[in-house]
Amino acid sequence: MSEQPLRVMVVDDHPMWRDAVERDLAGAGFDVVAVAADGDQAIARFPAARPQVVVLDLQIPGPSGVEVAERVLRHDPSARVLILSASGEQDDVLAAVKAGATGYLVKSASREELIDAVRRTAAGDPVFTPGLAGLVLGEYRRLSDPTPSGPEVPQLTERETEVLRMVATGMSYKQIAERLVLSHRTVQNHVQNTLRKLQLHNRVELTRWAIEQGLEE
Repeated sequence: MSEQPLRVMVVDDHPMWRDAVERDLAGAGFDVVAVAADGDQAIARFPAARPQVVVLDLQIPGPSGVEVAERVLRHDPSARVLILSASGEQDDVLAAVKAGATGYLVKSASREELIDAVRRTAAGDPVFTPGLAGLVLGEYRRLSDPTPSGPEVPQLTERETEVLRMVATGMSYKQIAERLVLSHRTVQNHVQNTLRKLQLHNRVELTRWAIEQGLEE
């Protein structure tokens, strides 16, 4: 039996852009189950459409993209949100990740980058436009500095921290293993140990946790 195509919803208030994204994704074999032009439409259509990935613009009429992300993920925590926005501003990126977005691409991304990002987002991999990956990485670096006045954070080993920073930039386990000359299993073990220490469940929660902690400084 052939594998079912990935179910995707596209939310953008610009008709030409929305149509182009829908066409590109459908051409890549995805099942575009719904489109929406504003926040209200997105929230209303999400339950029946049951998309696995929502490709979402931040600057949309009605409830903002950030609020849409929060609402749809509250309705279905297994869904993934990939932001596709004209903005690469720090505040927008951090707000989106805190709302639960798994990835963030700027609209200058190529068709191939978008298709790859949707696939990786569906798998739960944090995906960021290269320049924005450094922003998330910066939040991890801030976390590695001692903060005596802040909440107590479980101590990570040097290797766990190294792997964590690479996960934050959107690297896959395979890429991390090759970079550090480790086995795929060893990399997985480091990530699982980190999740257990922080009492989190997956890499998306890990990214959100890091940013929230960093912003509390």
